[in-house]
Amino acid sequence: MRIDLDDTTAGAIERALVQGRRAIGTPAADMVLTMVIVTDEENAYDATRAAEDASREHPSRTLVVIRRPARIPGAGTWSHLDAEVRVGSEAGTGETVVLRMYGEVSEHAESVVLPLLVPDAPVVVWWPVDAPGIPPRDPLGALAQRRITDASTAAAPLRELQARLRSYAPGDTDLAWTRLTPWRSALAAALDQAPARVTSAIVEAEAADPSAELLARWLEARLDVSVGRVAGAGPVVTAVRLGTDDGELVIERPAGPVALLTLPGQPPRTLALKVRPTSDLIAEELRRLDPDDMYAIALRGRGVKENGVHV
Repeated sequence: MRIDLDDTTAGAIERALVQGRRAIGTPAADMVLTMVIVTDEENAYDATRAAEDASREHPSRTLVVIRRPARIPGAGTWSHLDAEVRVGSEAGTGETVVLRMYGEVSEHAESVVLPLLVPDAPVVVWWPVDAPGIPPRDPLGALAQRRITDASTAAAPLRELQARLRSYAPGDTDLAWTRLTPWRSALAAALDQAPARVTSAIVEAEAADPSAELLARWLEARLDVSVGRVAGAGPVVTAVRLGTDDGELVIERPAGPVALLTLPGQPPRTLALKVRPTSDLIAEELRRLDPDDMYAIALRGRGVKENGVHV
């Protein structure tokens, strides 16, 4: 069910949600959290679809905040709020409200969002693009227990990581880190199968890829070795090579969803190591809302380098 509201208010949106739930017989009590997506019009569709897909695992109310230009040709500057309310099959297993804000109301988005939060439920804020400089101090970010950014969408991803380092607070995370979960799991399992002292490491990935930088710094922190960065064709991380006292441990994924694992003294074997869609990344982040200590460790590594220079 879809309800369009023009020049509306938060109170009218809440009434439309109640109307929609009654029409399809779905109680609000099923909502386990509120997901707030702060994005632009260009990225709103993909981000909303990802959140709605993730809501099949985590039923939630999704509030999509889109700030629009305040000046209309011939009409001057105005303050205006339009909303699109979706419930039932059009909103995954939860509810979706697309909020298009114009003028002064867009500068105080938290005043619209606050009354629409699911009562007594966690709040997650996700910026698919253009994250604020200090997410915990952003008016919307301050409402959340979890704040999700994505350094890979920035014009200078490694500089974006540096900004995330300067502004880090418990509850922050980044999808560049979430993309590494299969790699981290595969590397931990490989070292369990072939325990040996690691003496060197190399991460091969696309140039200036933030996931590769975080992986390298995580390995440095956990293994206490220097990690080399080698530019590859991608996508994202394509290989990790660990030198050990017994020989080289290698995971390579040159293309496609299958990687090759080589352990010292053992025949190569294949691993499933696909590049996951954004909906899977968001669903993973929603499984735990406590601080991500490992992300903090990786982020606070030896510092982000760009062209070999600290930034």
